[in-house]
Amino acid sequence: MVSKDIPAENAGPKVGVRHLQSMLIFFGLCVSFMQRVNLSVAIVAMMDRNSTNPDFPEYSWSERTKSLLLSSFFWGYFLTQVPGGQLAQRFGGKKMLLFSVGISAFLALFTPYSAQLGDWQFICALRFLQGFCQGSIYPSTHTILARWAPPAERGILATICFSGSQFGTIIILSISGTLAASKFGWPSIFYVSGGCGIIWSFVWLLWGADSPHQSKLITPKEQYYIESAIEVISKSENNTTSAKLPTPWLSIFTSLPFWVLLILNCAYNWGYWTLMTQIPSYIKNVFDKDIKSNALLSALPYAASLVLGLCFCALAQVLLSAKVLSTNASRKIFNTIGMWVPAAATIALGFVDANSADLAVILLTVAVGTNSATFLGGFVNHIDLSPNFAGTLMGITNCAANCMSIIAPLVVGVIVTDTTNPNQWRLIFYVVAFYYFIGNLLFITLGSTKLQPWNEPVKRDTDHERIKFQVVVDDLEPKQSKLESS
Repeated sequence: MVSKDIPAENAGPKVGVRHLQSMLIFFGLCVSFMQRVNLSVAIVAMMDRNSTNPDFPEYSWSERTKSLLLSSFFWGYFLTQVPGGQLAQRFGGKKMLLFSVGISAFLALFTPYSAQLGDWQFICALRFLQGFCQGSIYPSTHTILARWAPPAERGILATICFSGSQFGTIIILSISGTLAASKFGWPSIFYVSGGCGIIWSFVWLLWGADSPHQSKLITPKEQYYIESAIEVISKSENNTTSAKLPTPWLSIFTSLPFWVLLILNCAYNWGYWTLMTQIPSYIKNVFDKDIKSNALLSALPYAASLVLGLCFCALAQVLLSAKVLSTNASRKIFNTIGMWVPAAATIALGFVDANSADLAVILLTVAVGTNSATFLGGFVNHIDLSPNFAGTLMGITNCAANCMSIIAPLVVGVIVTDTTNPNQWRLIFYVVAFYYFIGNLLFITLGSTKLQPWNEPVKRDTDHERIKFQVVVDDLEPKQSKLESS
């Protein structure tokens, strides 16, 4: 146990092992997104009959087969969101994150061989398994953050972690063209992303930890700072109390703040995936400018998201340190920036003249870039509501949100029957702005950052039983006194 001689008001080291854990998760999400996106960029070279590198096979897949290949990852990813949260709660975030990234990395290494062995069917199966493994990444991350991030630093540390997804996307988009054109061909895209995942797994195995109590690197000063700031985290010898808590499903699903958070995540995903999957088509067909063929333009929105996310992180740190904002105000202000600014940008996007393609790209970059402010808002709100069940909450909300990432492109397909018609696209942008507006409006009016009473169901039940026992004892004492006197 940590010495109690360390003063509770100690703010702890400005840079410590908690930041190391966040950076490790940053790179874990980086390599996981490299593995998630690698097929999206490699498939162009895999289907290129005019490839300058004839040493590697090309495949004559139809657009339908291509769609199946690109979507197969998310079939498995959807299935393990809620179970992933439960497993992270039961076995710890470290093990589940190691399993998720490590196994997915091995599968990435075998992707080129599976293509040669069983064509697109084998790749579909392999991508399904990758998604199945990665389904527990975000729930595991929330489970770890709940034990490592003091309340005042949750937004900052969470932003560091989640920025890894943008960084991984930037990296794979930037190097994929060079790798495909190298002597190693398109298989090297999978080898690099898989190899980085293997390397990260060994580093995480050595330095990663479920909690400060289990870290071999942390100082007693920092450990006490974190544990004293997170009152709901058990300080028992094994620090496994939360793993033994039964999940209060009924309390969770009857909690208003939880439903607000679920709707918020669905709204975020609707807008995010509509922009990411459909805007390239919009720019190409309306403005006759193919941004997918330009690596810089393809990576620009993600780069903006990464840079702005870190800027928002620094700003939040200054405001919280100066006590200008409360935690509740900080969550809602940054979430408003992350959803209402993109809402305004998407509405403006619908009115851009067909001769102003550069302005459309700028608005897209603003919309996606400012989305990163939600890392300091709704993304971390799961931990505010219930640190003990943060992974489970993230699993539930992310599961529902991923349904939106499937439905949103289908809605675009129904509304946009003529991809060159800007009026039809304008309706899509209205829908995105509507979801962003309503989702954030509910969050700022009905959302909460208060610790929910169902965070510790066993403790509440134990207290209730203790009170009942005390009532019985108090009732028996007078009777016992009468017997003794007689």
